[in-house]
Amino acid sequence: MQSKMETLKERTARSMYWSTLNNGVIQLLNIAFGIFLGRLLTPADYGIVGVLTIFTIIAGNLQSSGFTQGLINLKQPTSNDYNSVFWFNVIASLVIYGVLFACAPLISRFFNEPRLTTLSRFVFLGFLISSLGIAQAAYMAKNMMNREIAIINGIALLLSGIAGVSLAYMGMAYWSLAWQQVLYITILNIGRYHYSPWRPNLRINFGPVKSMFGFSVKILFTNILNTLSNNVLTFIFGRYFAMRQVGNFTQANKWSTMGHSFVSGTLSQVAQTVLVEAGDETEHELRVFRKMMRFTALLSFPAMFGLALVAHEFILLTIGPKWIDSIVLLQVLCVAGAFMPLYAMYQNLAISCRRSDIYMWLNIAQIVLQIAVIMLFKSQGLTVMVIAYSIFMVVWLVVWQIAAHRLIGLRLIDTMKDVLPFMLTAAAVMVVTHYSTLFVTNMVLRLVARVALAALLYVVVMKAAHVTIMDECIEFIKRKFVKTHANKEQ
Repeated sequence: MQSKMETLKERTARSMYWSTLNNGVIQLLNIAFGIFLGRLLTPADYGIVGVLTIFTIIAGNLQSSGFTQGLINLKQPTSNDYNSVFWFNVIASLVIYGVLFACAPLISRFFNEPRLTTLSRFVFLGFLISSLGIAQAAYMAKNMMNREIAIINGIALLLSGIAGVSLAYMGMAYWSLAWQQVLYITILNIGRYHYSPWRPNLRINFGPVKSMFGFSVKILFTNILNTLSNNVLTFIFGRYFAMRQVGNFTQANKWSTMGHSFVSGTLSQVAQTVLVEAGDETEHELRVFRKMMRFTALLSFPAMFGLALVAHEFILLTIGPKWIDSIVLLQVLCVAGAFMPLYAMYQNLAISCRRSDIYMWLNIAQIVLQIAVIMLFKSQGLTVMVIAYSIFMVVWLVVWQIAAHRLIGLRLIDTMKDVLPFMLTAAAVMVVTHYSTLFVTNMVLRLVARVALAALLYVVVMKAAHVTIMDECIEFIKRKFVKTHANKEQ
């Protein structure tokens, strides 16, 4: 048993290393291209493409139907399992695209935007293309091929980003964002086929899909609900507010999501697989889960609170004064966004325990209450609606904690011990940094000073408190560096 635990620990550390590197590179590229596109495009351009996001993601959920998680949750999936899911995805995506193609005029009419008819038909091609690579993505995630995933994502983002910026510079406006999305998915699939040894064949057998259906259909409904939850503001704003206001929210939400998805993405690539392997013993799974929660809090709170701290300088210096109305929205979303990676951990726990019913029903309740809260404050304006939404998202974590207690015996007091020290430390560091740098009048210098001081203070406090999870991360990075250096010398 000790050998198995050590092997899982090493595999987890290695996968987390590559996941962190992958998401770090992705976020840096997203920042770079986001700055260029933000300067070249208008809030209205972002608003037009932003309102379609909910449709493309829901279509993607329907296409995979939760079978990606189903494959990852199998102890030893076979080639026939992957092949069954592959052909189901392809057939489902063809049907869904046909439906959405026909509904494009209705979407355009709903948002009172005639340009959406042609644009939506093109953007929806993205999920049709992605269906060809879903099985490969599941194979790579199941086998923890995080190094290869990092390479693929980096190349896809780089090439599609260059194309998007080039098209925006040529005056293609919102079409540059649409092309960037479609090209990203296309290049991603090419990379998946290059690295994944599995290939589809014509021996189609939907038996594995049927056997996974009970589990996967709950994942499907929950993924759709998650999509509604994450994009409900854009959808509602697109109906009741001007595209410029929608664009300001879309820009703020983009930067906030970029921040917390760095942590969520790092963990999601390994969390479910690791928890499935650790799930043979509840006590072991509890230890693994708590450790991953501490790692989540270590990264998430300083990253998101820090982004809120520098939001004003960051927006004005990078994408310009035309986006000034997005600053307050970004700050609010960043505070709530610090808790989003915790959602990812709780959800992966439910899936790994094969309790997709809990996963589904908690999200059903969440989206219903979420919409009710948002609509309750509709008359108060866009900013108040965002604040109400953010408060609700933080409070709803208590319900997920109750579910985690039922699944693996995770106590609230233990979660608070794991999470609160990082949250309070990060908040205190940002307050000290804010007041310590108020005298700096130059905006560039203030941005640099705040980032440097906040990072230094946070690390110093963590080291002084002898935080184990941070020491383990530093030690692993050191070993990785020494090993890489030794290999180069050989």
